[in-house]
Amino acid sequence: MTEDIQLISLLLTPLVGMLLVSLTGRWPNLRESMTLLVAVLLFSESLQLASDVLGGARPGLTLIHMLPGLTLRLAVEPLGAVFSVISSGLWIISTLYSIGYMRGNNEKKQTRFYVCFAGAIFAAQGIALAGNMLTLFLFYEAMTLITYPLVTHHGTDHARNSARTYLGVLLGTSIAFLLSGLLATWVIAGTLDFRHGGILAGHLGAAGTALLLVLYMFGIGKAALMPFHRWLPAAMVAPTPVSALLHAVAVVKAGVFTIVKVIVYIFGAENLIALGSANWVPVIAGFTIISASIVALRADNLKRRLAYSTVSQLSYVTLAATLLAPISIVGAVLHIAAHALGKITLFFAAGSIYTAAHKTEVSQLDGIGRRMPWTMTAFAIGALSMIGLPPAAGFVSKWYVLSAAMSLEHWWAVGVLVLSTLLNAGYFLPIVWRAFFREPPAEADDHHHAPHGEAPRIMVFAQTATAALTVGMFFYHEPVLRLARAVAGGF
Repeated sequence: MTEDIQLISLLLTPLVGMLLVSLTGRWPNLRESMTLLVAVLLFSESLQLASDVLGGARPGLTLIHMLPGLTLRLAVEPLGAVFSVISSGLWIISTLYSIGYMRGNNEKKQTRFYVCFAGAIFAAQGIALAGNMLTLFLFYEAMTLITYPLVTHHGTDHARNSARTYLGVLLGTSIAFLLSGLLATWVIAGTLDFRHGGILAGHLGAAGTALLLVLYMFGIGKAALMPFHRWLPAAMVAPTPVSALLHAVAVVKAGVFTIVKVIVYIFGAENLIALGSANWVPVIAGFTIISASIVALRADNLKRRLAYSTVSQLSYVTLAATLLAPISIVGAVLHIAAHALGKITLFFAAGSIYTAAHKTEVSQLDGIGRRMPWTMTAFAIGALSMIGLPPAAGFVSKWYVLSAAMSLEHWWAVGVLVLSTLLNAGYFLPIVWRAFFREPPAEADDHHHAPHGEAPRIMVFAQTATAALTVGMFFYHEPVLRLARAVAGGF
């Protein structure tokens, strides 16, 4: 397969999936088989691309010449390869989980759900393969629009109001800030192409660079830096597989992926160090990490707790990327992968609890681990990863970030990492304790509250698989580490 065909195929495969799912909507088994088949095909293509990139290949393809220095272009580098593999691989497991969840809860409009899910993966692949900021921006906006029907899935007034918040914040930040940043970059640098070391060095002074960085950091609303984070907890009104898509597979990963991309390939880490223009970003990221953790600590609703945990965890990536050291950039890339695996496990577990036991609050989970041991063991593994404890993937990424902060003597970042780790433990470990070491409520044994077991097997399989991958990345993360080091300039 030539490089051009390889890139086009990665975009066309999920589009074909959308078409096949739409055409087979009247036959659920066939529809879901088509989704799985296309997801597996896309994952195999992504793995081949990542292998080629590890081998030194950097495929590129210009689609449209618009103006001098302004094109629609596909080009793959190590960070894009990481995102492509994560989104395509988790699509397979998310589809398996969704089959059990959507059927187990008798959800309506299932065909639309699978079509939009495939559309979100299409947008994710476009973001991963984007060769410049204009191409990335277009796919970034496409993802916002195609996930809107997923947020409004239940069709209630609450769902519609929450979806308006979702759409308003994400489109508002993109148009007001990110698009302005793109236009300014094109005028100043004469190009929007991604280039290692950045394209702005020598074109802009410290104050101008800082102002432009403000437009990018707050314009990338999917990274959920405060105060532009409200869309994320609002979107929790959607079904749990959508929450997993938003928090682990595509949407928020598109945000932090873009943050790292902008730091490395638009501004350039060395340029930002020389100008001192990014010193404010770790402060905002640290504030977001701690504030969101405190909200999560006080939240009784399980999905709300997980949502604010995501707000916090995303800013670990922003903090790491803007420490501007090669080792911190490695940590940022690793945390994109580690968070994807750990957080999707947690949301899968939350959905299993709702499906099997119809429980949504942390205070309702006493003793549930005895009746749902597979689910709560998976939850415990995901929680360990979010806290940053072995043997889970989050330990690896946080180790790199903490090592960078200590080597730079960036004590604010060190303090944020230590305090947030304690807060993470404070809002995750009590859930595990309740599940396994507290007695279930007495009324659970009467005929109105018949004892329940696990969720449908296919859901249990999916969450067990992601939990196993979370542990697996702790022991074997060499391919991701090699790609992350290539992003950081061969560190």
